[in-house]
Amino acid sequence: MNVETLFALCACALVGIGLYGLIVQPHPLRKLVAFNIMGTGVFVLFGALAKRGAAAGMAADPVPQALLITAIVVAFAATAVTVALLLRLIESTDSASLANKPPSGD
Repeated sequence: MNVETLFALCACALVGIGLYGLIVQPHPLRKLVAFNIMGTGVFVLFGALAKRGAAAGMAADPVPQALLITAIVVAFAATAVTVALLLRLIESTDSASLANKPPSGD
């Protein structure tokens, strides 16, 4: 087993764990963490594929590395916005649940 295969298997495992957590976990913060784990698996896979192309004798291409760095920054910013929205939801409803509640007649 070579290094690229090991990276691909780890990436698939991360995507699988993230997908499982996204489906099973009811709490929005846990869903966010699962989504980030799934995204990390995709980043690992793309990083391994970019390295594989450079190791095959082709000229090293900095574009995949730049795309990965950009994707990591965008994922971090999206996570920060999602956490802020989740905190706002908790502040306004006193619950982190996304379940629909009937309006009270008070």
